[in-house]
Amino acid sequence: MRKLLLSLWVITLIFASLHTQAQMKKKDRKKEFYFSWGYNTEWYTNSDVKVNQPELGNSYGFVNIKGHDHRGWDEGLFTKAISIPQYNYRLGLFINREKGLAFEINFDHTKYIFADQTAHIKGTINKVQIDSTVNFNAANGFYYYLNNGANFLLFNIVKRWQWYHSRHIRIDLLGKAGIGPVIPHVENSFFGKPNNKGFQLGGWNLGSEAAIRTTFFNIIYLEYCNKLDYARYSNLKVYQGTAKQNFGTYEMILNLGVTFPVGK
Repeated sequence: MRKLLLSLWVITLIFASLHTQAQMKKKDRKKEFYFSWGYNTEWYTNSDVKVNQPELGNSYGFVNIKGHDHRGWDEGLFTKAISIPQYNYRLGLFINREKGLAFEINFDHTKYIFADQTAHIKGTINKVQIDSTVNFNAANGFYYYLNNGANFLLFNIVKRWQWYHSRHIRIDLLGKAGIGPVIPHVENSFFGKPNNKGFQLGGWNLGSEAAIRTTFFNIIYLEYCNKLDYARYSNLKVYQGTAKQNFGTYEMILNLGVTFPVGK
């Protein structure tokens, strides 16, 4: 019995030593990978939608229109595919854990809807100058949706500052900034003439983000973010022509993620 207990004690010491060494190696690793998934809500600045249809003799704009998002996750998050509501993901690598510097791929599936309002229209239609208003809704043959995504993609530089640290909980502040393309899903109709809807590369955006990240057991984290974004859309497909638009966005985001050290 004594030999058995002694053997078990030795085995326990060996495993403890190996675990300690593994933890030390993890701490010595200079890089850190992370991935998160979450959901968002947005508020947009008023903007102009400018439409050009040369073959029809049209060049007009809807002036100072209002757009809104379509959250989706507030309509029953677990009753539909997780990619249908306004979602976002982050994929990043801290290239220097000690200095808190990272590179991140940052994607927001946001939705933009211009509909159901009295819209001021100004420009040329059928080569005739107009300055009037229209009842902009689907019943009258008007809709303008980036509803399968206004879709901001950013390549961010990230800086992390440690705020609080204990054995099982770490709280960090993060600042992010970047630039990248927008990949909208374009669906619209003007004067009853719908486009061939679909995804396209449609311009560029730049953004900055401030976040607070709470990490549990050095693996799982919850991240709350506030983000400002400016997007310029161009060459958006409309019936026999294109449209362009630019607007600013204020966004709130909540992510759930995982993080772990990598490399040597």
